[in-house]
Amino acid sequence: MKTRRMFWQVAEKIENLIDSGMYPPGSRLPPERELAESFNVSRPTIREAVIALEVMQRVEVKTSSGVYVLETRKDREQQTLEKVSAFELTQARALVEGEAAALAAQSITAEELAQLKSTLEAMESGVGAEAADREFHLIISQATKNHAILLAVEKFWELRDTLPQVKNAYASVCSQSDKDRLLEHKAIYEALKVRNTQAARLAMHAHFNRLINALFDMSEAQALEEIRKKTTETRDLYSLNHLVG
Repeated sequence: MKTRRMFWQVAEKIENLIDSGMYPPGSRLPPERELAESFNVSRPTIREAVIALEVMQRVEVKTSSGVYVLETRKDREQQTLEKVSAFELTQARALVEGEAAALAAQSITAEELAQLKSTLEAMESGVGAEAADREFHLIISQATKNHAILLAVEKFWELRDTLPQVKNAYASVCSQSDKDRLLEHKAIYEALKVRNTQAARLAMHAHFNRLINALFDMSEAQALEEIRKKTTETRDLYSLNHLVG
């Protein structure tokens, strides 16, 4: 038991050093002998500590090379989040929320329909329209009676509101399409009201299709503006106007 407690203590100390940044992901831990001397323990204890860290997926043992620090799940998730584009998020939302609308059409309650109508009135008035938009989609997800779908849609909105690359893209297109957004939400509501599964799915898909096309238009306009800017800079650099003027 004493030996077991010792190697777990060493494993914890090494893990703390990894978390502190002393041994970042991809770096190699010191040789076994150095670690044994550093922690004043035997080399077998270090081996057991390394095995524990390997099981915890904190390190990888490469034969004839050494022990290397792995990225944590949190690190991997952060790298993935940084790669999520507004296009990817919109596509994912369309796939999940289209089916959520279809499912909700079968189970939505009169109370939930009333709540949806209230969000439409808020969007139409322009007071708290963004919050009403979010609430509209969450009510539909809640109406599916499927907690996993609700969690997924809540996560989509969290990404929409926190990832800079997505937040900025959505802000650029959503502010220019309040009328379209309202009409699309009304179409979704009407389909849910009559409990038409296919109509609800199609209305939700139409909403996201318009949004993703707006994102493409914005992206294209930004690309053209960047080309125009670079062309102007190049023209100014090599212009001979000052010689012939």
